[in-house]
Amino acid sequence: MIKVLMVCHGNICRSTMAQSVFAHMVKQLHIENDFYIESAATSREEIGNTPHYGTVGKLREVGIPVVPHRAVQMTKYDYENYDYLIGMDSANIRNMNRIAGGDKDNKIYKLLSFAGISRDVADPWYTGDFDQTYEDVCMGLEGFLKYLGYKL
Repeated sequence: MIKVLMVCHGNICRSTMAQSVFAHMVKQLHIENDFYIESAATSREEIGNTPHYGTVGKLREVGIPVVPHRAVQMTKYDYENYDYLIGMDSANIRNMNRIAGGDKDNKIYKLLSFAGISRDVADPWYTGDFDQTYEDVCMGLEGFLKYLGYKL
């Protein structure tokens, strides 16, 4: 089983969107038993909160179920427990490395790097554009599945 942790700043917008979209993708491909998928924050600001209404609205619009979730913070234990820790932006990657005490096992990745793109996943907290975030998340996750050797 491949254990994947999606990570953003607050764990209510991008990482929960990525968690829900990835869970939906692997279910559609009938490979859901190959994965354990969760999400977390690098900060404590939103701990205990449910996914942002913009994330919920976008996922409903495209017919993807929102995974039941309350924001949690990434821990050093998560680094040991997960195979892939996938951050949504460069600041997340820096904070993930700080929390983990470094990336000695090369488990930390930026989501869009799997799509061959160096930029960050658009942050709807600041832009309000959940459509762009959804497009970025889908591109990154499709690339991630290809990276793992799955056919789409």
